Amino acid sequence: MEKHLNLSNNIFKPQIIGLTGGIGSGKSTVAKFIEEKGYPVYNSDFWAKELVNVDENLKIKIIDLLGENAYDESGNYNRKWVSEIVFENDDILKKLNTIIHPAVKFHFENWISEQKTEFIFKETALLFELKLNESCHQSILVTADDHLRMKRVMERDGKTYREVEAIMKKQMPEKEKINLADYVIYNNSDLNSLKAETEKVLELLK
Repeated sequence: MEKHLNLSNNIFKPQIIGLTGGIGSGKSTVAKFIEEKGYPVYNSDFWAKELVNVDENLKIKIIDLLGENAYDESGNYNRKWVSEIVFENDDILKKLNTIIHPAVKFHFENWISEQKTEFIFKETALLFELKLNESCHQSILVTADDHLRMKRVMERDGKTYREVEAIMKKQMPEKEKINLADYVIYNNSDLNSLKAETEKVLELLK
């Protein structure tokens, strides 16, 4: 695959590969496999959680939107409270995303400038929902049958069937994401099979 070069100043620009997957799909496990192969992975969800605590401008905007309860007495992001608020109100969730997303995007662009590999991977749960795939060269979706995803989350997080079902209903349907993705990794078997599928996609990218 042809490398993307900026011919005006001959600065190497890596190709951005979007990596996504719904809850319980195994997206984070695939990201680890990719890192083991030597490719850098930017975890958008992790950095979003970090930036809401360290970016003062972001804090101010979040408090303007949600009020003082968005942060606790120590100044830490009140994730549980915010999650409960936005889970019941899609409009507030959209507004919160429009605040956090630009900060993550800015951080990601600075991170890109430090990378030297041909491919870099942007791991994010909302790749298609926020149309972030439009700024990626290609996209990978990790998916699995609903009952398996449900079982994994219940075992991992100790949530009830109804709780996980409610979360899954809030997410974009898997069929829609499959239609949007350039590559699909099905995680319906064991870790060895998942690793093999990941390696197969990495070869196809080349």
